[in-house]
Amino acid sequence: MTDLRPLTKADADAVAALIRDAFTSLSTPVDPPPSALRETGENIASIITNGGGGAGAEIDGALAAVCIWQEKDGGLYFGRLSVAPAARGRGLAKALLAATEAEARRRGLPKLLLSTRLALTDNRRLFAGYGFTEVAYHAHAGYAEPTFVDMEKPLT
Repeated sequence: MTDLRPLTKADADAVAALIRDAFTSLSTPVDPPPSALRETGENIASIITNGGGGAGAEIDGALAAVCIWQEKDGGLYFGRLSVAPAARGRGLAKALLAATEAEARRRGLPKLLLSTRLALTDNRRLFAGYGFTEVAYHAHAGYAEPTFVDMEKPLT
């Protein structure tokens, strides 16, 4: 059975570990390596306790997928959408996207924001299917060509 719930400061270390595990097994290698591989419980706790937040999906009482968010640029920016490799294909990412949208609406924010790597076409397709459009392309420091894209979904 899958249950969604808000993340708490007490979850921070488990959330960081799940994020690192999920980003270790990306569908496509990315260059530069994802900063998510260096995620810490301290950083997650800081986001959760400083006006941000997040949601987690549990399967049989254990976190199987997570997403963190914070207000940014007039919307709710979410990131680190992570599903444990063993839990993929169960609709957890879509459930977390719905929870993120519900949180933005609860806060009265007019849009959702995210960034994802250009090479992760599965992610881009998932987000586009959920109503996001690509709005800006960026290159990581030291790269001449874009490596990631900002996406946005208006909430009307």
